[in-house]
Amino acid sequence: MTDDSEPTVLARTAGGLGRLTLNRPRALNALDLDMIHRLHAALDAWQDDSDVDLVLLDGAGERGLCAGGDVRGLAERVSSGRAADTAQFFRDEYALNARIAEYPKTFIALADGITMGGGIGVAGHAAVRIVTERSQLAMPETRIGFTPDVGGTWLLAHAPGRLGEYLGLTGAVMDASDAIYAGFADHFVPSERLDGLRDALETRADPSSPTELVLLFDETPPPSKLERAREWIDVAFAGETVLDIVERLRARPEAEASATADLLGELAPTGLAVTLASIRRSRGLPGLRAALEQEYGLVMWFATTQPDLVEGIRAQVIDKDRSPRWRPATLADLPPDVAASALGHRPDIPLWS
Repeated sequence: MTDDSEPTVLARTAGGLGRLTLNRPRALNALDLDMIHRLHAALDAWQDDSDVDLVLLDGAGERGLCAGGDVRGLAERVSSGRAADTAQFFRDEYALNARIAEYPKTFIALADGITMGGGIGVAGHAAVRIVTERSQLAMPETRIGFTPDVGGTWLLAHAPGRLGEYLGLTGAVMDASDAIYAGFADHFVPSERLDGLRDALETRADPSSPTELVLLFDETPPPSKLERAREWIDVAFAGETVLDIVERLRARPEAEASATADLLGELAPTGLAVTLASIRRSRGLPGLRAALEQEYGLVMWFATTQPDLVEGIRAQVIDKDRSPRWRPATLADLPPDVAASALGHRPDIPLWS
């Protein structure tokens, strides 16, 4: 267990490797604003440092890289009407997501264990993304009446077939094989080999070929369950609306399809409708920054106009009664223009300054 006096992000260098470790293991390394600022500071320091060739991100503890953002803090900011503070968190977090994607030195992420929400934001856009047999990746925002962000819609939009709609709407958890198949990861390295990989990255003879070095530890993962489920997922999640998707799921013979329809019936109708539109619109955007800008408008729309976000966090994280009271309560009660309204929202404080 990490001492509370230790910094929440450990940044150090060795042998040309800059190492970043998210260091809140008791909170599953969930990101708060201070951690985001510490990550920015380390990347600032290393960007022009000729002694640093590679950057490696991992998480303290055995449970995961990062379970997401600090949703309790988000609920407090939204409930108290602190829109400027909410905007600052997302602006700084999204700037970090974009920076990781654009960093001039090879950025390697070890998505070992739970890597969800904000964890996808710091791992999913890395140049080299590594998963293990313990990996559990997801964008579970609809479970709290919210919508995928941190560039998640960009990744979802480019998953094979209709997997993006499926993963975004349901928040389904991917194992290592699924993550690689869906485009959220690149390499499978057994967890027992991670220490050897870290050592090799520090002592490598050729700093210009980190991917080749990772391949020395890479193994072929088992077949992906998502790939096997593509037939019913692609047919059902091609529906024009969430209601259409549910109807198509009900018409399928697979038990998984029926269970998925049941799940969608429990989630926030507003979050589902907005998420479906966001992922599909992201397919036509020019790049990650454009997707982040779209997501920023959406999350601020949720944070400033919608009750479901705070209610979802209350039900799933704070009170844990798992009985959220969504408004509206059913897909049939949704205003037909809700997704268009969300996508048209322009926050008072712009994303990129």
